[in-house]
Amino acid sequence: MTFVAPTRRPAAAAARDPRPEHGRPLETEYRPRHPLDLARTLLFLRRGANDPTMTVSGSVIWRVSRTPEGVATLAIRETHPGVVRVAAWGPGREWAIAQLPALCGAGDDPSEFDGSPHPLIAEAHRRNPGLRLARTELVFDALACAVFEQKITGMQAFAAWRRIVTWCGERAPGPTPRPMFAPPSIDGWQHVPSWAWHRAGLEPPQSKTVVRAARKGDSIVRAVLAAEDGEAVDRVLVSQPGIGAWTSAETRIRALGDPDAVSVGDFHLAHEVGYALTGERVDDDGMLRLLAPWAGQRQRVIRLLYASGVHEPRRGARMHPEDHRNR
Repeated sequence: MTFVAPTRRPAAAAARDPRPEHGRPLETEYRPRHPLDLARTLLFLRRGANDPTMTVSGSVIWRVSRTPEGVATLAIRETHPGVVRVAAWGPGREWAIAQLPALCGAGDDPSEFDGSPHPLIAEAHRRNPGLRLARTELVFDALACAVFEQKITGMQAFAAWRRIVTWCGERAPGPTPRPMFAPPSIDGWQHVPSWAWHRAGLEPPQSKTVVRAARKGDSIVRAVLAAEDGEAVDRVLVSQPGIGAWTSAETRIRALGDPDAVSVGDFHLAHEVGYALTGERVDDDGMLRLLAPWAGQRQRVIRLLYASGVHEPRRGARMHPEDHRNR
């Protein structure tokens, strides 16, 4: 694959494809000092197969983000074991490249992790030395995405995210394999039309929570990034209307790569943890008791459980979500 793209496009093509002129990319090479499973580390951030901010084409992971310096598109691939090549387009490309090590888990340290309290965790840790917890540092994007996923199925949340970001976000620069978009800015979230929320399939409690949070978005971001630990982040986030412990934990996981965050209140998580560790379902309190031996590393344990491939068998037909958009 070559990352160099033409600097001009024919007028007819530009009319069909309003992608920003992207020119030549800024390119670099990243050699992590730790084992890195690039796909398992980064694709955890993708919100469904059709996420407009993240996709995979061949060996390349494409990611679009709205950085503090503007929109950036990254094309990331591992060319050799331990060698990651990156190309970046857009006004935020320098910020995105500087943040790449954190995105690839450079700040995540599993060296002291002990999986021995349970053989499944110990084996999953041994088999996945390159699993790292990504840190995006994009607090409001992570918060908005988590709010979308409150109290609805993943399929509904991913579809709503795709529609709103595509309709109200900003077209990504760069030769992306399909049209991709950055989420709206904090100010942009405040001005998403009411009809767009409805047509996207997101319920009023979630849309109102995003808009209210966006009104204080800059101060929320500053407070979260200044917080000294996960509990302090929780205090910042759960003080906002419509944001509870689950949403705060999901934000900590994505934006901060928090190795201890646990999404208490998740519809499936406690069942999955209970089944993997005991063979039986448990509730949230039971899940927290099971995870207690790994205090400080509970999110890592959850990610290792996902990586192990052990999942609770489905007990019935998949729920068919009701579509209220035409009402």
